[in-house]
Amino acid sequence: MRHKPIFLLEGWPKVRLNDGRPDPRGSLWVGSMRNNVNPDGSPGEAGGKDGILFCLEADASAKIYRREVGISNTLAWSPDRRRFYFGDTLANVIWAHDYDAATGAISNEAPFFQDFDRGVPDGSTVDAEGFLWNCRYYGGCIVRVAPDGKIDRVIEMPVRNITTCTFGGSDRKTLYVTTASADAAPSDRLAGGLYAIQCEVAGQAENRFRVFRGGSVPSRS
Repeated sequence: MRHKPIFLLEGWPKVRLNDGRPDPRGSLWVGSMRNNVNPDGSPGEAGGKDGILFCLEADASAKIYRREVGISNTLAWSPDRRRFYFGDTLANVIWAHDYDAATGAISNEAPFFQDFDRGVPDGSTVDAEGFLWNCRYYGGCIVRVAPDGKIDRVIEMPVRNITTCTFGGSDRKTLYVTTASADAAPSDRLAGGLYAIQCEVAGQAENRFRVFRGGSVPSRS
């Protein structure tokens, strides 16, 4: 028996999904980009502004919040649930938005962290103090950015292409970092590895997607 899909991406297969993360309400935020994977699995060419940012609710309804995105990356929320971060890799910018915890709506977009010269922004997480940890593709580092947009510190990595990170462990003080072997030089022999970094600051609990229609918002863990 074939099941009806709950969501179909507009423009597929010209575009594909990229970064995604549930919000504090249990809705799933996802961004897309031009599909850079050929049907045979070989690398294709990214570029353009074919991506969108949308929010998928538990009842399978979806709302588009932004169009003309190069490569969607970084979806994260501040500890007080008042700010939402979203980035475009090709534009080398991460925006901050006001976030309505009651409705899930975002507004008042403004540049938060842009034009940093160490690679381009990939995935991010926000710690319990409200600082954003942004992984830099092509940049070989992770940047911890204060809530006012100023650089707090730069964490050097042994590989060039850093993709995303999240906090884990019993005290949430272990930063788990993924990297990519794609676009890596042959000499970058550690590319594609998973790394764990012990930190002094703790991360936030990850949100969970509320999958069933009419269900209550799940607790964070």
